[in-house]
Amino acid sequence: MLWMPTPTVEFNGTEYVAPQLPNHKVKVKKLGQRACNEKDAKNKLCNGHLKRWYYADDVLEQADGDIERAWGPDAEVYRCEHCKTLYLPNPEEVSGLNVAGRGSVSVFGLTVKPKS
Repeated sequence: MLWMPTPTVEFNGTEYVAPQLPNHKVKVKKLGQRACNEKDAKNKLCNGHLKRWYYADDVLEQADGDIERAWGPDAEVYRCEHCKTLYLPNPEEVSGLNVAGRGSVSVFGLTVKPKS
């Protein structure tokens, strides 16, 4: 399994809280979350797809550089494709497998063994 450094998130008793950055809104993904849950000025959900973001390759982020300074070059970070909110992985989820999650066991009894 591939290990990726992840910024430390804190548990405040009811939910995980992400460390904030000066130029980015940062949240922690809920268990199994694949879409953005950020609300806009009209209180409507964004619902943008969360994609793994390789910020070290992003030209605009290289100019700013606050993520790489705070978390290093290889942290596991997801970004909403619409509103650009950043999400850190939930500490309770298996990390590094797939944004879509582990998947489910087949109802037909034919389950493919996971790759090692």
